[in-house]
Amino acid sequence: MASPAIEIEVESRVVRVSNPDRVYFPEINATKLDLVEYYLAVGDGIVNALRERPCMLHRFPKGLAGEKVHQKRLPAGAPPWVETVELFFPRWKRTADELCVTELASVIWAVQMSTVEFHPWNSRRGATEQPDEWRIDLDPGPESSYDSIRKVAHVAREVLDELGAVGYPKTSGGKGLHIYVRIRPDLDHKGVRRAALAFAREVERRAPDLVTTTWWTKDRDPAAVFVDYNQNARDHTIAAAYSVRGLPDARVSTPIRWEEIDDADPRDFTILTVPGRFAEIGDLHHDIDDHVFDIAPLVEWADRDEAEGKDVPDEEEPS
Repeated sequence: MASPAIEIEVESRVVRVSNPDRVYFPEINATKLDLVEYYLAVGDGIVNALRERPCMLHRFPKGLAGEKVHQKRLPAGAPPWVETVELFFPRWKRTADELCVTELASVIWAVQMSTVEFHPWNSRRGATEQPDEWRIDLDPGPESSYDSIRKVAHVAREVLDELGAVGYPKTSGGKGLHIYVRIRPDLDHKGVRRAALAFAREVERRAPDLVTTTWWTKDRDPAAVFVDYNQNARDHTIAAAYSVRGLPDARVSTPIRWEEIDDADPRDFTILTVPGRFAEIGDLHHDIDDHVFDIAPLVEWADRDEAEGKDVPDEEEPS
């Protein structure tokens, strides 16, 4: 029998949560209500990560045991205070109104609609075609270790420091690591992706035994870390800081300090542990908007690479 609905007060809003006792994460016996309480505990952090960004939702209507739904359009039945942004998708010649978080209640309403993961764009509602966030995704190959991810992260930081860019690392919530850099919204997605590829190639030059930028998966060294510049392409999204992942242990994509990289284990950051960490140290990405980087030097690197005959692969997903 379904458990009775409850009402949750979120600032000035009231959100009705149905089936609060439904188990979402069987490995730790965590329920839908546990998920709600987690997002309430990290409210400032998740809102900071999502604010004003188009957001795709990864929903699990029956919990993790059921089907996963990748949802661009806002689910039906949203209250009038839940805000959206209209996006056009050329491939389908259609538009979609995506969730656009401006307050914590919108996050909790999305969780009520069975959302576990929040995947925002790297641009904001006011200029959806001009990203203000450059994302460095360190993606391990099938035979790569997390120790390799750590080593590559240090190389990436070395390059960022030389550029004068401030990088904000976080665990992916899976097997990788993400680094975010706030940028001026001067270029479109293709331009930012092209600049991100130039950075990835520089990291590869410095750590050729650890890193690959090879586009096709079948051609990559399975033990290498792929610096996935394609995460900066239009409509490509990755889990937000503080987003829970759809894994049985309820792992969280968690901001970490640079000095934590060598010791931090992604498996230690879950909905059971992150609230206490957040209460103690707050949002490690809270000041990202105060450190805006001009990616013009990366554009110059991209020009140099192309002059040397290095092309920019098409934006289709590698396979």
